[in-house]
Amino acid sequence: MSGVSNGRGSVSEGDANLVHVTMIAAAAAMGGFLFGYDSAVINGAVDAIQQRFDVGSGVLGFTIAAALLGCVVGAATAGNLADRLGRIRAMQIAGVLFAVSAIGSALPFSVWDLTAWRILGGVAIGMASVIAPTYIAEVSPAAYRGRLASLQQLAIVLGIACSQLVNYAVAQAADGSAHNMLGPVQAWQWMLGIEVLPALVYLGLSLVIPESPRYLVRIGRVDRARHILSEVEGGGTARIDRRIEEIKTALGSEVRPRLRDLTGRYGLLPIVWIGMAVSAFQQLVGINVIFYYSSSLWQSVGVAESDSLLLSLFTSVVNIVGTVIAIMLVDRVGRKPLLLVGSAGMAIALALAAFAFNHATGTGDEVVLPFTWGVVALIAASSFVLFFALSWGVVVWVLLGEMFPLRIRAAAMGVATATQWLTNWLITVSFPSLRDWSLPGAYMMYAGFALLSFFFVLKFVKETKGKTLEEMQG
Repeated sequence: MSGVSNGRGSVSEGDANLVHVTMIAAAAAMGGFLFGYDSAVINGAVDAIQQRFDVGSGVLGFTIAAALLGCVVGAATAGNLADRLGRIRAMQIAGVLFAVSAIGSALPFSVWDLTAWRILGGVAIGMASVIAPTYIAEVSPAAYRGRLASLQQLAIVLGIACSQLVNYAVAQAADGSAHNMLGPVQAWQWMLGIEVLPALVYLGLSLVIPESPRYLVRIGRVDRARHILSEVEGGGTARIDRRIEEIKTALGSEVRPRLRDLTGRYGLLPIVWIGMAVSAFQQLVGINVIFYYSSSLWQSVGVAESDSLLLSLFTSVVNIVGTVIAIMLVDRVGRKPLLLVGSAGMAIALALAAFAFNHATGTGDEVVLPFTWGVVALIAASSFVLFFALSWGVVVWVLLGEMFPLRIRAAAMGVATATQWLTNWLITVSFPSLRDWSLPGAYMMYAGFALLSFFFVLKFVKETKGKTLEEMQG
């Protein structure tokens, strides 16, 4: 072994291992890119869909949120599927579903088959939301796991930004509006159909990355698991043998996860309730209102359509900046401090946005937000996204991949993630009606949930920084 020892092999070997595992984690996180792209691409098409199919706010909200119903199904079944077929095969199934959904969503006959294609895409999102963080956690050395797991969220926000950029470019090509024709179909149909390209990239990457060593040990392919561990962790034969024994010991106490294993004195085990609550709070602050409806939201307070798409793109850039900050800090500062800072910042920013939106004047299509208050609203909305991205956006996915004891990890992860998608659906489907009732009132409600999340984290969430997965026993 060459190089200067640093406690985990030589410097050169450790650096090589880190580069290798980062490339593997980044490839797996492509599922997160599709997750973000599919979730946010609908943003530029909301008003065009409503006009094309002549539907009201209730039906529109249901169609936009329909993907989230599929997400619940995908998240609830992904763990079992990944345990039976392997992490890589489950990724490939999700990639095929992404591609099929993109084509179907681009060529709908009615709002109802568009809804069905959105649900199918949601199944793929739900699967990716479980498989990617689980896989990344299982191939990552403990010292780097937080940063590598954060690649999932970075990929999500890059997917969101890419979808907004595509939406803007397509709208500009169609003379500034998603309603206009662009070739044989309307511009919004191109927005939804272009997703087939990253879906095919995801499928290709899934063919070249290795299977999870924990899954390989589970099915008896120990030599292959040893080889992969040597590539991603290094440290020599003796250290790899110890890691294999740790995994075997952990798996020896592991049984096939069942929902009844999650039950305890309070209906569910306390750690499961905490995981579900963390997942719910991530959505109850209303973050996906920004990514699903921001273009429509800005138009509702008097901003032109082309300018609203640019504002949505700017918000996505802020989201990327916050995510990069979180990646730099999550293994240094820890999970809990970032959550607390994020909750406090989001509560203030959301309350300020509500106050700014309260100054809009006019009704219907004549609503106008005075310039000064428009600037305040933009700063507040951007600050909200920034605080979310540098905290809850990244940390929740890191926590869910590592906080549960091994014996219940897969089942608990499925329940927590399904809770997240159900809450996301509730927020998304209700927003059009809440906006029509009172936009400031909706944002004050989200601010209240952000404030509650601060006190919840302070009391119930434990730090997981620097622990191996086998050490997480509740």
